[in-house]
Amino acid sequence: MAEGQSGKGRIALVTGGGTGVGRGIAEALAREVYTVAISGRRADVLEKAASEMASASQARVEAIPADVGDPRSVAGLFEKIEDAFGRLDLLVNNAGTNVRPVPMEEVTFEEWSAILAANLTGAFLCTQQAMRLMKKQSPRGGRIINNGSISATTPRPHSAPYTATKHAITGLTKSTALDGRPFDIACGQIDIGNAATDMTAKMSTGVLQANGETAAEPTIPVAHVADAVVYMAGLPLEANVLNLTVMATKMPLVGRG
Repeated sequence: MAEGQSGKGRIALVTGGGTGVGRGIAEALAREVYTVAISGRRADVLEKAASEMASASQARVEAIPADVGDPRSVAGLFEKIEDAFGRLDLLVNNAGTNVRPVPMEEVTFEEWSAILAANLTGAFLCTQQAMRLMKKQSPRGGRIINNGSISATTPRPHSAPYTATKHAITGLTKSTALDGRPFDIACGQIDIGNAATDMTAKMSTGVLQANGETAAEPTIPVAHVADAVVYMAGLPLEANVLNLTVMATKMPLVGRG
């Protein structure tokens, strides 16, 4: 971590922070003595995760339930952040979901709408609120890190809704980095390939490849992703990692298809 950029005294919000990659990121930030707020839709899961993280790190970890796809819920989330902490130094837009891996014509409108709300609209709404707070707080500025995915550049078969949202996250990241520049707000994106979570458990048994075959793929511990986010977060605001890919070395991304 860059000199003078430890987490002590800094406030972080991780959406989808109660499980999976989000929890791993929140745990790593807590170990760096950030004060961490985690959000998600399931209050019981959040409360349990926050209690365990606080006990393990001695950092302050707060659970704030919210639905990132709901503008009123997101506004309430950021009101609670401002009331509790007075500022926000780091937003990690991690919340997201997926839909059934089926041919595009079989995806229902309800599935399309749900993944758009969770993966893209949620990131936009949280970014919007974070920008407002980061512009007016003193000292001014902050950092936003978006969870992209390797699908932000390279799709898997039968993944049109997920891939569309992740390609859009790249556009949101670049626009945020540009619009935040005059206000000392940095924005970057981490693209993750096969971190070992419940969502990627099927990788070890076999997933459809671009050539039509089904094959198992290697995974990596979430800790490697969390360490990368801690590095990105720890940079002074004069420096930014615009895009970073962390992936299992032997996964078939390079040369896919």
